[in-house]
Amino acid sequence: MKPTAEFDAWVRSEVDAVEAALQAWVPEDAPAGLGIAMRYGVLDGGKRLRPLLVLAAAQAVHGHAEAAMRAAVAVELIHAYSLVHDDMPCMDNDVLRRGKPTVHVQFGEAQAMLAGDAMQALAFEVLTPFADEMSAAGGPSGVPPALQASVLMGAACGEVSAAQWSALADYGDALGLAFQVVDDILDVTQASSTLGKTAGKDLDNNKPTYVTVLGLDAARRHANELRDKAQSALARSGLVDAAWLSLLADRVVERDS
Repeated sequence: MKPTAEFDAWVRSEVDAVEAALQAWVPEDAPAGLGIAMRYGVLDGGKRLRPLLVLAAAQAVHGHAEAAMRAAVAVELIHAYSLVHDDMPCMDNDVLRRGKPTVHVQFGEAQAMLAGDAMQALAFEVLTPFADEMSAAGGPSGVPPALQASVLMGAACGEVSAAQWSALADYGDALGLAFQVVDDILDVTQASSTLGKTAGKDLDNNKPTYVTVLGLDAARRHANELRDKAQSALARSGLVDAAWLSLLADRVVERDS
């Protein structure tokens, strides 16, 4: 296993590269102030976990670097668009995201809706030069959910066997569930200032979560079990350059925000 310091340096380097690509590809001069709202919603914030998973998976399979960066940017745009829409009054009605007012609070509901729609469209525009390579990420059943999609989009940038594809899909599936469990735990154990979003909203809204169903201690155990399942799947892939994927799984479970 590569040392944590080297992993931290890799994370900083890749996040900076993703940020630069987003800066380049999200237009500031879109009409009617739309570009400003888009950039507000996607730049300068977030853990960039999904792009990191794309890039780590692509590096693990020695994939095409430009295709991987385009996929990383696209998946972050899709994520940001979903957050913009989820935060709106007709959905979760949240006022804080990534430590600043949500897009609809800052720019109004109509502009937030349009900005989210535009980010979704831009994601597919970014992917267009590598549409054939990326289309494989969905497989015969369509696009997989959340973090799993990030892993498989990265894997689609290179060549993998059916067994490796299946193992990476299992890794992404377990990691996605672990991320949600930890999110539910943090919602009741951390302050809004730490999370960068409103804490305790799920409890206030009587929304079922892993914590309310399992209890806090059991939810923590379940997160660790899912992390172990992800690590086991990654080991099963036989990929020798998958250290970053392994460390990302640890970070997902051990994070405090």
